[in-house]
Amino acid sequence: MRLTVYSDYSLRLLMYLAVRTERLSTIPEVARAYGISVNHLMKVAHQLGQAGYIETVRGRGGGLRLKLPAETIGVGNVVRHTEPDMDIVPCFQPENEECPLRRACSLKIALQRARQAFLAVLDSYSIGDLVAAPEAMRAMLGL
Repeated sequence: MRLTVYSDYSLRLLMYLAVRTERLSTIPEVARAYGISVNHLMKVAHQLGQAGYIETVRGRGGGLRLKLPAETIGVGNVVRHTEPDMDIVPCFQPENEECPLRRACSLKIALQRARQAFLAVLDSYSIGDLVAAPEAMRAMLGL
């Protein structure tokens, strides 16, 4: 299974905000710290704000911060929100059930179980867990 860049940026933004709690963060400074596109990050921040994960403060001195405690933001929930399609193979979609093997194939069941296991592992982590060593992360991010 491969996550999209959108999910990667979403998790990285949440992690950054989780270790930068002393003040608001701006999209350009987060983008600079990770070496990623400001434009992509703006889309990510907007969507995470709409989802209720981050809060945006407008105006002079504005920026971003977590809206919820990092320990309450489940990684699995974020991935479910940011991944538009968690279907590993086309036969997961009802309109693609034309496979001639569908009545005797166990591949779909095995892949469904693998996806469930993948998400179950992510569900066992919060953003707070991912930043358990905030000092080291701040140093790596140049904060």
